Amino acid sequence: MSVAQRRRISTLIAGRFARSVLARASGGTVALSRLWPGRTDRLIIAPHDLRTADATRAAEIYAGRFVFAGKIVTCHGRSIFDLEPPSEDWEVALLGFGWLRHLRAADTALTRANARSLVDDWLSNPARSRPLERRADVLARRVISLLSQAPLVLGDTDGKFYRKYLRGLAREIRYLRFAMFDIADGVPRLQVLIALCYASLCLANQARHIRTATRKLSDELQRQILPDGGHISRNPGALVELLSDLLPLRQTFAARNIAPPPALLNAIDRMMPMLRFFRHGDGSFALFNGMSSAPSDLVATLLAYDDTHGVPMAHMPHTGFQRLDAGAMTVIMDTGPPPPPNVSQDAHAGCLAFELSSGPSRIVINCGMPSTGRDNWRTFARSTAAHSTLTYHETSSCRFVEQSAMKRLLQGSPIVSGPATVESYREVVANGDLLTTSHDGYLPRFGVVHRRVLMAANDGTRLDGEDTLSPAPGARIKGNETDFAVRFHLHPSVKASRLSDARGVMLVLPNRDVWTFEALDDKVDLEDSVFLAGNDGPRRTAQIVIRQDSRTASSVRWSFVRSSTSAAATTARRNARREPELPL
Repeated sequence: MSVAQRRRISTLIAGRFARSVLARASGGTVALSRLWPGRTDRLIIAPHDLRTADATRAAEIYAGRFVFAGKIVTCHGRSIFDLEPPSEDWEVALLGFGWLRHLRAADTALTRANARSLVDDWLSNPARSRPLERRADVLARRVISLLSQAPLVLGDTDGKFYRKYLRGLAREIRYLRFAMFDIADGVPRLQVLIALCYASLCLANQARHIRTATRKLSDELQRQILPDGGHISRNPGALVELLSDLLPLRQTFAARNIAPPPALLNAIDRMMPMLRFFRHGDGSFALFNGMSSAPSDLVATLLAYDDTHGVPMAHMPHTGFQRLDAGAMTVIMDTGPPPPPNVSQDAHAGCLAFELSSGPSRIVINCGMPSTGRDNWRTFARSTAAHSTLTYHETSSCRFVEQSAMKRLLQGSPIVSGPATVESYREVVANGDLLTTSHDGYLPRFGVVHRRVLMAANDGTRLDGEDTLSPAPGARIKGNETDFAVRFHLHPSVKASRLSDARGVMLVLPNRDVWTFEALDDKVDLEDSVFLAGNDGPRRTAQIVIRQDSRTASSVRWSFVRSSTSAAATTARRNARREPELPL
């Protein structure tokens, strides 16, 4: 381990210890009493919940079947909060109380009574010992759920339960403010500040807390949301999570006749175009840095708030991504260094990886991250081999914290080294757009720089690329490990078959379009891969692999070409010649 890596780990450990000491020092009775939200005799307003609700889930919950994160738990007459959770993801979903929105969607007297009964069960036993219930992000999600679903729970209740509900909510807010002293950086910190801002706006007699919560949220938004609208973690999924809470928060400010802070408005305005930037033609998101599947209905709801409805920008310089749009073809590429170590627990070693789609069909993807059971796949999903880029000697371009004790202490496995210099330059040439990129992630260990050039044809029918490995100026390749592989992971809906010359692969898309992958000078292999970000869990798929030795062949040239006999190409030619289509 290099001196720089040791220094980064020491800094992370020092920060972790500092937060722990501050949390313990502030955890006394006197300190907690100061964090009490004040006299909360009434709830003024309930924020809107943008997340999708399913009324059919209400019947399952009434029957005592709780289905979260792919796991089912049946109560059999016992309290759901006393049962052993089948997984951490399931417990997080239960304790976040987001499932209340499904009961609200049903909107019957029975579901309202069921919601009150379940909330009353939780409030009546605050001494339950569940470690996850006091985790900051779970607390934040629970506070927001209890505020937004208050009309459901309090609709037909009496004054006694109303006061009990407010006391329990005040207790949760108190612990949430206490949790601020020991919370991981990034999205969890923002979620806590958003929840505290909601609490100060929705409860009575909170004028003093409104000013404090608004100021802290504004400062954190300015720090975490980059000028181009991306999140500091470089995870597209962070945008979906944050906008789902920030948009209703903006409405809540307006409902209280309080001007939203400029930092909130500016952050939303910057994030909306970034949301469009990462979308493919089928509405799915590019799979970078921990991105999983995003609910299409939620994304559609978020985009309905976008007043610009403009074409996505081609370059996000602060977050580090490039987008090439040509005809029906879209290419999205990671051209940035890894995020800072303190927000890199979910970041991937996918520098210069790209995704390719044609119309509504995705062709080349990254493996992504599953929405549940992430710990089982995390190590592989974060590796360079799980991305459509070059892998040198089967190692990743980033180094992660690997010791188990260290990961427990740091609450994850942050990146401690990776590409320091990532360059990208694009220009318009006669036949299309030319994108030239490079990164030095393999330079310290192997003495090589990875350079990738992409050329997208104007009509969107061809993508040419070249991957090159070269030593630093005046240096040579280190060691004897000189093997490398260029990978292109394919979407499960693509049917791939290797051509007889072993230098190409025919790709048939769901819409009957046919693309051909060709390597000009190298043998092509078709190997197994896995698509982790599917809505129904991990799925088997294929990957195109080109293996070479950097001492004998330091460059690999390849291309993706749409066949002229494809359905889309045939339609385009008919339209160009204005020929009528024959009836089927």
